[in-house]
Amino acid sequence: MEYLLTLLIFFPAIAALMALLVNENIKSFAVVVSALELVLALVLWANFDTQSGEMQFIHHLPLVASYGINYFVGVDGISLFLIILATFISLIGFISLNEPNETKKLIVSLLFLETIMVGVFSALDAILFYLFWELSLVPMLYIIGAWGSGKRIYAAVKFFLYTFTGSLVMLVGMLYFAYTYYQTTGIWTFSILDWHMLVLPLELQKWLFIAFFAGIAIKVPMFPFHTWLPYAHGQAPTIGSIILAAVLLKMGTYGFVRFSLPLFPDASVAFAIPIAILCLVMIIYGAMVAYAQEDMKQVIAYSSISHMGVIVLGTFALNVEGISGSIFFMLSHGIVSGALFMLVGVIYERRHTKLIAKMGGIASVMPYYATIFGLMLMASVGLPLTMGFVGEFLSLLGFFKVSPWIAFLAGTSIILGSVYMLVLFKRVFFGKVTCEENAALKDLNGTELAALLPLVVVVIWLGIYPKPILAPIDVSVKGMMELMQQKARTQSAKEWLGTPKAEGGL
Repeated sequence: MEYLLTLLIFFPAIAALMALLVNENIKSFAVVVSALELVLALVLWANFDTQSGEMQFIHHLPLVASYGINYFVGVDGISLFLIILATFISLIGFISLNEPNETKKLIVSLLFLETIMVGVFSALDAILFYLFWELSLVPMLYIIGAWGSGKRIYAAVKFFLYTFTGSLVMLVGMLYFAYTYYQTTGIWTFSILDWHMLVLPLELQKWLFIAFFAGIAIKVPMFPFHTWLPYAHGQAPTIGSIILAAVLLKMGTYGFVRFSLPLFPDASVAFAIPIAILCLVMIIYGAMVAYAQEDMKQVIAYSSISHMGVIVLGTFALNVEGISGSIFFMLSHGIVSGALFMLVGVIYERRHTKLIAKMGGIASVMPYYATIFGLMLMASVGLPLTMGFVGEFLSLLGFFKVSPWIAFLAGTSIILGSVYMLVLFKRVFFGKVTCEENAALKDLNGTELAALLPLVVVVIWLGIYPKPILAPIDVSVKGMMELMQQKARTQSAKEWLGTPKAEGGL
């Protein structure tokens, strides 16, 4: 099992090179490859010790030994399910793929992107993490620019410049952290696990926290660095929007959990309330702007900003409930938002428009489509017994223990989300068919059902019984909280973090 994780990382990239030689049935080839990749991820889960919060499936090879740069990968309960999410969404995306132009080039780009996404969630060396993090920009830039619509070049360039600039600041922070570690211990290393052992003064923690925050906040994206997201979603092809919303945004929130919290516990406490205020702006602003949109895709894009605000809020609750809930919410938002973007792509293929005003009465001609859309809509607004409820509830519960008022204001995301989503559903699906083109629409075909039904099953299954996912996440989060408590030096951090209790599990 030593090489299982490395195989999981590089298998799609090897398949991408092989795809260059495939001239027929390229979509079938991609589906088979992504299915095998998902099987490998499930084998990883089957052999994962869910009772341990330690890193597992570690693989270590020296790259630049003199500076402590290594190929160093491993997974814990936090990263394991994000890897499964990336492989699952990739498979669903390939099944639903319906791009007639330059299909081979698109599939090759997506396979390389799958390798990069798994690599980000597996890397335990900061330089390796940064390489995967930055490489993710290249396929997505190409996908938006080559297969997008409208102002696709503008959207692609804006996406690239925003995220690349923030990442450079984060790189400076990484290099300075490694230099500080060298000055303290006399050893060069970029191992994240080694870095976890270093305790820094509060002022230095704050500056490094800000450097990491610059790269991570743009990737999330947090207010006011969010302006690239609506353009990217609006102009990207359906498969691009699915991958971007479901997985790439989660790289940012994962960065907070993997770097900011354990490396800078005192700074994390010091900045928790200011970040919570930014999250409130994201939640309320994103919801209100979503309500004002006339484009179906833009409604979902701005709703993502609102939901990502809840995820970050749960992360900076800095307790087991909040962090575990935020990680689970990453998974649920990935599934639900990916499904919603796919559903918008379905109607766009038939009507060649995403304008809400051009819809109306679609439930009478596409009942299966309306049913699945309604279910995903309910999961998006956090209806109990759906996957969306679990993560959102735990994230808000976690911050309620910190500040009931902030949690109460953040809880308006459920009300506001219900308003704009139900208005969207009413305008698109109910009433009379006012446009003649809508009367002749065909309901979901076999391929579309094959892509959407697994998402429906996951949303309901994990809404009713989330324990198989929450339990391993909880174990790893408890281990991280214990590390933060041991490293905390300021009185405020010690009081906030407290001592993790054995009975505090989910």
